[in-house]
Amino acid sequence: MLSERMLKALNEQLNKELFSAYFYLGIAAYFKDRSLEGFASWMEGQAEEELGHALRIYDYIFDRGGKVELERIEKPKGEFESPLKAFEAVYLHEVGVTQSIFKLADLAREENDHATYNFLQWFVEEQVEEEASTKAILDKLKIIGGSSQGLFMLDRELGARSAQLRGLLAQKA
Repeated sequence: MLSERMLKALNEQLNKELFSAYFYLGIAAYFKDRSLEGFASWMEGQAEEELGHALRIYDYIFDRGGKVELERIEKPKGEFESPLKAFEAVYLHEVGVTQSIFKLADLAREENDHATYNFLQWFVEEQVEEEASTKAILDKLKIIGGSSQGLFMLDRELGARSAQLRGLLAQKA
């Protein structure tokens, strides 16, 4: 059984994960509008992943006898000055999600909720990967600077990586 504080915090995180999916779809649309299909595909893959995170929390709340409380999802930003600015927003978003997961883990420890603490360790590891991958792309965009050729090469790379990941996920399903 979840404490009231833990249930409230998990529901808040569930809604943050749903916003994250929406956030990534908004950025995917930004890239599609600019014919950067690889970037868009990468963002769409992220949106799917975030929805998966939300569903993990959703199921966990029910598994522990809690009640899911869905909230309104705010409209994400859909315009950016450049692909670099879009990825700066993505990186900062992931850093914020990491902090939110850490606070949840701290609360689970404080509440002596060993099951929830254990459950959250998957998210802690996932956030390390999320921050590293977004930071790597952000760093490449900084190196590229204003080079259209570099941007199109990175677009192709992200599109190929997204296609590979989606293929692997389809095999697991």
